[in-house]
Amino acid sequence: QVQLVESGGGLVQPGGSLRLSCAASGNPFTISPMGWYRQAPGEQRELVATITRGGSINYADSVRGRFTISRDNAKNTVYLQMNSLKPEDTAVYYCWGLREKNYWGQGTQVTVSS
Repeated sequence: QVQLVESGGGLVQPGGSLRLSCAASGNPFTISPMGWYRQAPGEQRELVATITRGGSINYADSVRGRFTISRDNAKNTVYLQMNSLKPEDTAVYYCWGLREKNYWGQGTQVTVSS
């Protein structure tokens, strides 16, 4: 059974940066793609960014140019570097991975506020 564990959320001022990490365990070698989704209060969960084992990347328009997704296949870990954060980036961020089904992490809160 695959498990995804996120870390790195928190409170940051507008314009600041945060880095999220997601470590996969439980035979994660064949998980691809992996990525991040987010869900703000009262909103549907939305895609933020995804990356395959080969390095193909997809970003939501709202984060392109500000967020960077990367992946360390040796560590079975995916990262999300978030720069120039805005209040509208406030949400619970979920790590996601696809193998025979969708796998989700427990979520980590990101709050952008002054």
